[in-house]
Amino acid sequence: MKAAVIHQLGQIPQYEEIADPIIADNQVIAYVKAASIKNLDKSLAKGSHYDHTFQFPAIMGVDGVVQLEDGSRVYTGAKAPYGMLAEKTVIRPGYTVPVPDGLDDVTAAALPNPAASAWMALAWRGQFKKGDNVLILGATGVTGKLAIQIARHWGANKIFAAGRDENKLAQLKTLGATETISLSQPEEEIIASYQQIAKEVDIVMDYLWGRPAEILLEALTGHDLHAEGKVTRYIHIGGMAGQTITLPGAVLRSTGLELVGSGGGSISKEAMRALYTDVVPEIFQLAAEGKLLIDTEIMPLASISEAWEKADGKRIVIQCS
Repeated sequence: MKAAVIHQLGQIPQYEEIADPIIADNQVIAYVKAASIKNLDKSLAKGSHYDHTFQFPAIMGVDGVVQLEDGSRVYTGAKAPYGMLAEKTVIRPGYTVPVPDGLDDVTAAALPNPAASAWMALAWRGQFKKGDNVLILGATGVTGKLAIQIARHWGANKIFAAGRDENKLAQLKTLGATETISLSQPEEEIIASYQQIAKEVDIVMDYLWGRPAEILLEALTGHDLHAEGKVTRYIHIGGMAGQTITLPGAVLRSTGLELVGSGGGSISKEAMRALYTDVVPEIFQLAAEGKLLIDTEIMPLASISEAWEKADGKRIVIQCS
């Protein structure tokens, strides 16, 4: 079969011929319809993600939409050592979500990873309540835009959207953002913007980390020993602007800030089970009803190397069959 293959960490996947999958007990072979290329896929291939155990040659792609022998379409995760960016893969039948008839393969492949990431961060790590005010750092990205829509769907009071791309930032109010903050302005102006809303923010969803996180944390720092610390749940989700920050102790001592992370390893087994039984099915239903939107670009499996390096703000989806 054809697949997107790497032979060592740090390589760009190549379109290659590789042996068909071999199934073990409680597994079946499925035919891949579509699989998206995500930051997770890229960091795994680089070896920069904290989970980077591979058998080489390795087939890339952590999830996608497959067709089973009975013709049904399901979303599922890849079962190592086989990835989803291939004509065929191996799956565990108990870990699948049916794709509704009203939802196309491309959208169904693109949505679950970013939408579920935002969903789990808000619900499980952010402990979101209807009426909360949410600040999204990195809101112009694929996942940030979905986070806006999900927060709106759940009844957020205010959604503050921060990002660098001025053109995309201007479009976020159509998705549900109530106020936007440009991260391309001077730092002192960014801090002033944050300080104006600091007392309102209940949850921060941070997809950037690095210097943008330091600026926000500086703005959230309290300066009154007798002030009542407002609880702000700060969720670190991504590191698009850097993997480390300098965190002054005063940030934690002077505020009611609660700093947590959201990602594989930080979510309970209960929540992970709910991903397949509740979360992704509801995401698919919202998408089928036109209530959850994602920008996609379709490319063939044969163009995997070119597709891997594209970065135009859309979710690249590979049609595999």
